[in-house]
Amino acid sequence: MADARVAMVSGANRGIGLAIAREMARRGCVLSLGVRRPQSLPAELRALGEERLLVHRYEAAEPAAGDAWVAATVARFGRIDILVNNAGIAPQVQLETGSDADLDALLDINVKGPFRLLRAAFPHLKRAGNGRVVNVASLSGKRVLGLNAGYQMAKHAVVALNHAVRRAGWEHGIRSTALCPGFVNTDMVAGHDGIDMSQVTQPEDLAALCGMVVDLPNSASVAELLVNWRLEPSL
Repeated sequence: MADARVAMVSGANRGIGLAIAREMARRGCVLSLGVRRPQSLPAELRALGEERLLVHRYEAAEPAAGDAWVAATVARFGRIDILVNNAGIAPQVQLETGSDADLDALLDINVKGPFRLLRAAFPHLKRAGNGRVVNVASLSGKRVLGLNAGYQMAKHAVVALNHAVRRAGWEHGIRSTALCPGFVNTDMVAGHDGIDMSQVTQPEDLAALCGMVVDLPNSASVAELLVNWRLEPSL
């Protein structure tokens, strides 16, 4: 496995992150998975064994969590080639009902978490020469439809972070993509009334797109990938 790429995926124990972890494994990557509860990782991924898998506790709200996970990854595998920032939350933080505490918690996990993790991993991605970053954002980072102002602010920030990565890492061969889906069939959106979840984007769809962009050469960089399950003006 000496030549296999090492892929770090946050929030990899369910939903989009789990689907991406499976896809990276299918493509032959060594996996370093950051999850809140390591014991919750499905047995199929645990079966990869220590040669191809590191499971590390990762709580995005903790300031030192990214540093610790990156250090453990490099200690085990010696390198980082791919980083997928997927961990996130989606509480309702509306203008009229959201509190400062709610907003702080959302920004800690959805914005500061990815920033800290990228900061820790960046030197190793630079050394790779063709490092790849996927920041799982949202169509809420490209337009505003609902009333969840806090979430929309956070995802706009993630898209901005993605472009900052492209700018800082370009000459080192780092290519970064903001993956911006609408509704996805996960626990996070299962409670929305009137939506047939079989018709919305599936986690496996996003995983396939993630696999595609990390396999593209440096000469075919995708800055943003907007993915929708329904027709919207300009989206």
